[in-house]
Amino acid sequence: MVGRRRGSRANSGPHQPQQQRSGGPRKTLREPALFAKKTGYESEVPHEKMTIAQAKRGTPAIRPVRVYADGIFDLFHSGHARALMQAKNLFPNTHLIVGVCSDELTHKYKGYTVMTESERYEALIHCRYVDEVVRDAPWTLSPDFLKKHKIDFVAHDDIPYTSAGSEDVYKHIKEAGMFVATQRTDGISTSDLITRIVRDYDLYVRRNLQRGYTARDLNVSFIREKKIRLQNQVDRMKETVKTVEEKSKHFVFKVEEKSHDLIQKWEEKSREFIGNFLELFGPDGAWHVIQEQSGRMLQALSPYASPVASPRGSPSSSPTRGRSPSPPSSPTSPSSRSPRSPHSSPTSPSSCKGTYAHPLTSLSSTSEGDDE
Repeated sequence: MVGRRRGSRANSGPHQPQQQRSGGPRKTLREPALFAKKTGYESEVPHEKMTIAQAKRGTPAIRPVRVYADGIFDLFHSGHARALMQAKNLFPNTHLIVGVCSDELTHKYKGYTVMTESERYEALIHCRYVDEVVRDAPWTLSPDFLKKHKIDFVAHDDIPYTSAGSEDVYKHIKEAGMFVATQRTDGISTSDLITRIVRDYDLYVRRNLQRGYTARDLNVSFIREKKIRLQNQVDRMKETVKTVEEKSKHFVFKVEEKSHDLIQKWEEKSREFIGNFLELFGPDGAWHVIQEQSGRMLQALSPYASPVASPRGSPSSSPTRGRSPSPPSSPTSPSSRSPRSPHSSPTSPSSCKGTYAHPLTSLSSTSEGDDE
C-alpha cells in the first residue's frame, strides 16, 4: 500500500504544490485521491468553526468545508458510491474525507470482511467523489480526531448505529451540531451481496472450477470436486442435446414447408394438365369439333359419288377421253382379229363407261378408312 502511495506521488511530479501532495484538493478527476497524513491536516489558513447555515451559503470562501464520512466499504458497490456522492454535494465547496476502518477493528466489532483493508483503501481512493482517505480510522470519533483532521461535519445516515456498547456511535456528533444525514440506497448492501453468494454457493463453486480454480482454492473436498465436475459434464451434454433438438426441429420445419410447397405445385400442375386434356379431348373439345366438321363435309360431298366402286386395277381415267376413236378395221382383214382368250372378258366402251368412279367417291372411302 505504501508503494502504491509513493507511485502516485512520483507521477504527480515535484513541480506540483505541496498542498495537493499533502492532502489538498485534486486538480482533476483523473488522479486518485490522496491518503491523509498521520499527523493530520496542516494548513496556514486558520480553521474556524462554522455552522451548517454558513456552510450552505458557501462561506468562508478561503477554504472548503471539510466533511468526514467513515465506514467499512467492503465489496464497494453503488450504495457506497451514492452515499459519498451525497456527502460531496452537501455544500457548494466541499472537501470530502473518507475514513476506512482496519481489519482488526472491523473483525472485532462487526465481523469478517471479504476484502482486506488494503483492497478497501484502494477502492476508495479511486472513487470520483473522494478527496482524501484516512486509513485505520477509529470506530468512534473522538474530539482529538476531529481536531486533528480539521473536520467541520460528519455525514452518515441518521439511523442509530448501535455498536461497541453504544446505542448510537454518532450521538455525541449529533449533539454537537456537526452531523449531516444522508440517505441509504435500498436493495443493495454488502450483506445482500454476501447472501446471494451463500445462497447460490454450488453455482459459484462450479463456475470457479470451470475457470481453472482448484478444489483447494475453493476449500472443497476431493469427492465434492469430482461430483461437481461430473455434474458440469452432464449439463454440457444436456445443452448439446438441447441444441441438436432445436436444430433438428428447425430442419424438420423447413422440410415440411418445402414438401407442402411441392405438393401444392404438383396439385396445381395436375389440375392444369387435366384441364388442358379435357379442353382438347372432352365432349366439347376441339378434337370432336374437328371430327364433326369433317363428317358433315363428307356427307355434303357424298351425292356426287357413283354407287359403283371402281375395281382394283381399273384405269384412273376414261379410255374415251383425251383421244379420238380409231377407224374401224376391215372385217375381212385377218390380221386385225386376235384370238380371244377363253378367260378374257370383252372390253367395250360401254363397259368402260360403267366402271368409271368419281374422284369424290375415292375421297369418301379414304375418309371412312381414316375414321375407322
